[in-house]
Amino acid sequence: MRVIQVSYPNYSELPDLIAGMHRLRYRVFRDRLNWDVSVSGDMEIDAFDTLKPTYIIAADKSGSVVGCARLLPTTGPTMLANTFAALLGSNRPPRSDKIFESSRFCVDTSSAASVGATGLRDATFSLLAGILEWGLREGQDSVVTVTDVRFERILRRAGWPLERFSPPTPIGDTKALAGHLPISEPALNNVREMGQLQGPVLMVGHAPLAAA
Repeated sequence: MRVIQVSYPNYSELPDLIAGMHRLRYRVFRDRLNWDVSVSGDMEIDAFDTLKPTYIIAADKSGSVVGCARLLPTTGPTMLANTFAALLGSNRPPRSDKIFESSRFCVDTSSAASVGATGLRDATFSLLAGILEWGLREGQDSVVTVTDVRFERILRRAGWPLERFSPPTPIGDTKALAGHLPISEPALNNVREMGQLQGPVLMVGHAPLAAA
């Protein structure tokens, strides 16, 4: 498995990887979770994808996308501040060049079949480690995210517990919540140990995946 960072303006150099990410998001958020999301054909794409985010994408040996996450600075629009501010409770939306938002985190449970001792898929650990590696390299202090109680449990089992902004709030069929996680070497070491990862996972994508 490879974990690839794809940042603007290099999207056009990895079109198949980007398209595979949007198709995976459609299958997970539209088909499996039945969320009310913006779609274009068989892809899930929303307004936050126009803000030049950094994508962290996990791909298997054949180049098929098995997991992804989207990273945006909190100095601009974010899902937490602009769409799910109610999940902040009495807290103000984080606005800092040392804090970023992770959104659209998902893993293809039908393809990412390898499961570790914790019951979590290898792709989950690899993506979490990739986010931490990116954050440390970029000098970030923490990451905020909108998620649900199910993924909150996953984070705890992965050794990277979420600190809530406020109690969960029902949104549709989901118990949604928001919180933040530290970007630190100890957090990265925890995820690597729990996921049995041997060193860094993140590579920067500048060329077709087959040539990476």
